[in-house]
Amino acid sequence: MSRGGRIKEHDQPERRCIVTGEVQPKAGLIRFVAGPDGQVVPDLAEKLPGRGIWVSADRAAIQKAAAKGLFSRAAKAPVKAPEDLAEMVEAGVARRLVELLSLARKSGRAVAGFEKVKGWLAEGRAKVLLQASDGSDRGKGKLWTPTGGRWFGCLTASELGLSFGRDHVIHGALAAGGLTDKVILEAGRLTGLRGHDGGNTAAEKE
Repeated sequence: MSRGGRIKEHDQPERRCIVTGEVQPKAGLIRFVAGPDGQVVPDLAEKLPGRGIWVSADRAAIQKAAAKGLFSRAAKAPVKAPEDLAEMVEAGVARRLVELLSLARKSGRAVAGFEKVKGWLAEGRAKVLLQASDGSDRGKGKLWTPTGGRWFGCLTASELGLSFGRDHVIHGALAAGGLTDKVILEAGRLTGLRGHDGGNTAAEKE
C-alpha cells in the first residue's frame, strides 16, 4: 500500500494473456472457463469453477484466441468458442457497467446532466466523468476530467440513459467510494473491447 492508501500496481493480482503472452493486472483481462459441454464461457464475475483462461480485454485478441484454437491449447483439451464470443463479452461487460452505474445512482454517488455534472466537477466531488460516445464533441468538450480522476467515453447515450432511468444521457459523474472503483474497472475493459474512447473530447485528460 502506498501513501494515501492507493494500492501499488505490483500489488494487484496478475495473469498471463493466452494471446499476447504478456503478464498484466487482472483488471485488463477477461476470464474464460471451459464449460461441461466443452464450450468456452466468459466468466465476467470471475466466480465460475474451473481453470481460468485469461485474454486481454480487446476484441481482436478474443477473436484471435477463438480462431487460432488458443482456448483449447490453454485448457489442454478440445473446447469450442462461439463465433460471436467477442460480441458476447462486449455485451456482457456493457450490461455490468450499466448495472453498476444504476446502483451508484441509487446510492447517491452518481449524477447525470450537464449542469449537475459541471457542478460536481467544480466542487471537486466528481471522481469519474462519463460521456456518451455518440454525444456532441462540442458539448462534451465543455467539461473536464476530474483532477486525479478518470474519464470514459465507452457507453452510448442510450446505455448511459438506461443507467439513470432516462432515454438518453450525454454526461454523467461519479463520486469516490462505493462502487466507483468497480465502475472504473468495467469501463476500462469496455473501452478496450470497443476499441475507442468516444472521441477523447473532455478537456485535460490524464
